[in-house]
Amino acid sequence: MSDANNVGMGDSMPSWQVVGARVGAAPGGSGPHPFPDPGADPEPPADRPIERAAWQLRMQARSCAIMGSPLYGELLARAADDCAAGGPTWRIVADHVAPGRGDALALRLMAAVHRLVLEGGAPDLAPHYPSVGGTAPLDGAWDAFASTLSSNVPRLSRYVQRPCQTNEVGRSAALMMGFLEVAARTGLPLRLLEVGASAGLNLRCDHFRIGGDGVAVGDPTSPVDLSSHWKVAPPSVAEGITVVARRGCDRAPVDATTPQGRLALTASVWADQRERLERLRGALELAGRHPAPVDAASLDAWTAQQLAEPPSERAATVVYHSVVIEYVPDDVRRRFVTTLGDAGARATADRPLAWVRLEPVSALRHHGVQMTLWPGGDTLTLARCGAHGTDVEWLGGS
Repeated sequence: MSDANNVGMGDSMPSWQVVGARVGAAPGGSGPHPFPDPGADPEPPADRPIERAAWQLRMQARSCAIMGSPLYGELLARAADDCAAGGPTWRIVADHVAPGRGDALALRLMAAVHRLVLEGGAPDLAPHYPSVGGTAPLDGAWDAFASTLSSNVPRLSRYVQRPCQTNEVGRSAALMMGFLEVAARTGLPLRLLEVGASAGLNLRCDHFRIGGDGVAVGDPTSPVDLSSHWKVAPPSVAEGITVVARRGCDRAPVDATTPQGRLALTASVWADQRERLERLRGALELAGRHPAPVDAASLDAWTAQQLAEPPSERAATVVYHSVVIEYVPDDVRRRFVTTLGDAGARATADRPLAWVRLEPVSALRHHGVQMTLWPGGDTLTLARCGAHGTDVEWLGGS
C-alpha cells in the first residue's frame, strides 16, 4: 500500500486558522487587528456552549472581514456579542452548537438569514444586502439584522439546520491546475470524481473560462469567467483537458436545476460579494445544459464503490475535493484516505489514479492545491491560492 495515509490530511489545518495566519497584526507589529487572534483565543469547553458559539461566530467574523466581506465581518462580530449575552442569536443557534467550527455554524447562520432575505422575508434588512439590489451603507445594518433575528427565531433556527452548501465556483481556477498537471503527466483524458460536491457545479469546470498571467483555457464565451484568477500560470496550459466522465457525491446534494436548489446555493454565498454571486449565476446556467450527477452518499463508501473497478476505457481517474476535509469526521477521513491508497496500489500507466485537493496546507500557511499520482504515489504541492480560488500561483510542484 502507498503512504497516502501520511499525505495531505495530516498537514492541513482549519481554514480559519490559515486565513488568520496570513494576516495577523498590522505591518511592523503596530496596532492590533480588530478581530481576535485564533491562537490567543482558544475554543471554550463544551460545558460553556454560549461562549463556544460566540467564539465560533467571532472566528468567522474575522475570516469574512479578511476575505473581502465587510458586511458579514461586521454582522458576525455583533452577532457574537449578542450570542454571548443570550440574545436572539443564541436562541437561534442554541440547538446546533458543536466542537471546532460547529460544522460551519457561523456560515449556516448567515446562509439562513440570507435565505430569508432572498425569500422576501426580511424587508428591513434587504436594503443592506447587495445580492437583492441593496445599496444602504453598513451603518444601520446590525440594527436591521438584529430585528430580523428577533422576529424570526423559530424559522431561522430551522434554516440553520441546513448544511453549509458553498459550492464555490471560483475554486475551479485552482483545481484546474491540478487537472492540467494530471493530463500533462499521463497524456490521458480525465474521469472526474468529486467528493463533497454539493451541487456539482465544479464538475463542469471544463466549460468555464479559466486563466490569467497571459493565458487561458476553456470556452471564451462561457458565462463563468475565471480568466483573471491565475497570478502565476502553470506550464501545461496548451494541452488543456478532456473530460470523459464526471460524477460526484455529497451527504446532502443540491439539485442546481430546481428553484429550491438555486436558492440554497445563492443563500450560501456572502451577500456583499457580487463577483461570486455573478459566477454562481453563470454556473447555474451551465448546470441546466451539462448534466453532472451527484449521489447522496458518505464520501468514504462512495469513493470505495467508484474505485472498486478501473474505468473501462483508458483514462486518468481524478478524485478531488475543495475545502471539504475539515468538515469530515476522523473515522470517515481515515477510510477515505485508505481507500485512495489501496486503489492507487492497483493503478496502472493507462488507468492511473490522481488525488487532487484544494485545502489548507500548513507548510504554506495558506490554502493550496496538492496532487498525489499513482502509480508511484508521489505527492506534489502545485499551487497556492485563496480559499475561494482567487490569486492562484503555480509553485512548480514543490
